[in-house]
Amino acid sequence: MGINSESDVEANLQIGPTDQGMVRLYIEAQGLEIPMDFTPDEAEEIAQELIASATAARAK
Repeated sequence: MGINSESDVEANLQIGPTDQGMVRLYIEAQGLEIPMDFTPDEAEEIAQELIASATAARAK
């Protein structure tokens, strides 16, 4: 499966700070739980990539 492949999988995404000073993306889908922790700098880089992707998607 790639970035352009459609899927019927539903997922829940939660984003927030941890008590350890990290930013957590928590994904839950079909009984699978995936916590992903990032430093604040990494989280800001991800946010910039999301904004750039949204801008590119609007241009299509």
